[in-house]
Amino acid sequence: MASAVRGAASGAVSRPASDATPGTAPRANSGAASLTTLRKAVNFIAFQAGWFACVLGAAHGQAAWGVAAALFIVAVHVATAARPSVEARLAVIALGLGAVWEWVMLALGVVDHGGGGEGVGLPPAWIVALWPLFATTLNASLAWLQGRWLVAALLGAVAGPAAYWAGARLGALSFGDPLLFVAELAAGWAVLTPVLLAIAARLAGASPEPRR
Repeated sequence: MASAVRGAASGAVSRPASDATPGTAPRANSGAASLTTLRKAVNFIAFQAGWFACVLGAAHGQAAWGVAAALFIVAVHVATAARPSVEARLAVIALGLGAVWEWVMLALGVVDHGGGGEGVGLPPAWIVALWPLFATTLNASLAWLQGRWLVAALLGAVAGPAAYWAGARLGALSFGDPLLFVAELAAGWAVLTPVLLAIAARLAGASPEPRR
């Protein structure tokens, strides 16, 4: 009788431990997924806030404030990233690539930034600052595009010109022939978007293989 009681007690103690294990994992995974989704949402909102700060600052003659806001967002992103060195390198690469792209667009007369750099043949700081800001999304809110190169190219071809068009409507820049403006920007961003995503994936150690 005593042995039976001990056996029952032993089983009662051991069962909750084993029963708790299967239920804990889904809850933990759900919490991690929710946190990841929240971080991506914050990342996207921060990018949009930085974009508006740069564009509206340039439109109202306060470009320095926009640049400061964008660089602050980039700095916070890098400092809080799981691998800060990866995000820092990505930001620097995007900065260099973006500076060259904006210089080409300026030299070809595709866009006019309304001062702030053109006097010395260089794009203004506010539009160059948008590039490391954009880089903060590549391994975060836009990471789902990595490996989906056709989707990335199509999205770039649409969103790229749309962003410049919005900037023009807000008074930060201007352009000449609308068709030429859209065509050149669409072609460029259709290439730049997947290229930057591939660089981000490579730096993060992920395999940039195509995904369905």
